[in-house]
Amino acid sequence: MTIMARFSSKRILVSGGAGFLGSHLCDRLIAQGHEVLCLDNFFTGSKDNVTHLLNHPKFELIRHDVVEPIRIEADEIYNLACPASPVHYQYNPIATIKTSVMGALNLLGAAKRSRAKIFQASTSEVYGDPKIHPQTEKYWGHVNPVGIRSCYDEGKRCAETLFFDYHRQHKMRIKVARIFNTYGPRMHPHDGRVVSNFIVQALKNEPITVYGEGKQTRSFCYADDLIEGFLRVMDTEDAFTGPVNLGNPNEFSILELAEKAIKLTGSKSKLVFKPLPSDDPLQRCPDISLAKSKLGWEPQVQLEDGLKRTIQYFEQLLK
Repeated sequence: MTIMARFSSKRILVSGGAGFLGSHLCDRLIAQGHEVLCLDNFFTGSKDNVTHLLNHPKFELIRHDVVEPIRIEADEIYNLACPASPVHYQYNPIATIKTSVMGALNLLGAAKRSRAKIFQASTSEVYGDPKIHPQTEKYWGHVNPVGIRSCYDEGKRCAETLFFDYHRQHKMRIKVARIFNTYGPRMHPHDGRVVSNFIVQALKNEPITVYGEGKQTRSFCYADDLIEGFLRVMDTEDAFTGPVNLGNPNEFSILELAEKAIKLTGSKSKLVFKPLPSDDPLQRCPDISLAKSKLGWEPQVQLEDGLKRTIQYFEQLLK
């Protein structure tokens, strides 16, 4: 076990802090007694996600785009800024890759000036359409550099390169985590991700859209489990940089997920099949051996339990 205890309150910057995962991270950090600077340009994030924190004396919300430089003092920085769903990151692909690359440069610069430890929220998309299964951190990936998903995939790959070059050249304390499919409350109802799509369609008794034959597989990690992983990664000794996979190794087909959404919502929805999108991976599942050994971490929330909590959130949202 290489986890180091948090002994004192820290000043922590969370970019993308008003987003789905960023807002959950802000909650956890505030609960631990830290001062949190939440940075967001609200492209996909929402003030609604952090409204409950606005009056907290240790929380500050700052409207800022990480593409622009920022001077700020912090003990730790979590870089979560980037649209993460295909619908959002393909809407403005140039802005997406600028957020990943220039955002990483600007936050690494801020971390270098303030001697902060910095965390990069990378993604399983760095593996592309993988040729090995499950994916380990040593796998270099199989990525299309000129496809419609490349703005996100290659942007995140470049960001990882920048983090490790800053680590080697400037001895910076970095942490890199590769996030696999994650779901939970505060997902955007129209972000195009499969869990939110299926739940919203099921709650509205609309046809559920399945791409391809629905045989492609994914693993689904509940947000609370993932945030626990973030904190454990950040609290490891400096020698451990990652990258480390964070996700749920239990694998489900898209058809299985659709059936669970219908069952748990009591929906009358029927399945509708459409062509598979370009470069959509057929398999995506993490090998989390490294997370288990270095962090003592593995997901605790089972898919049905997590779906029930997420459905409750969307039921309230759609009223």
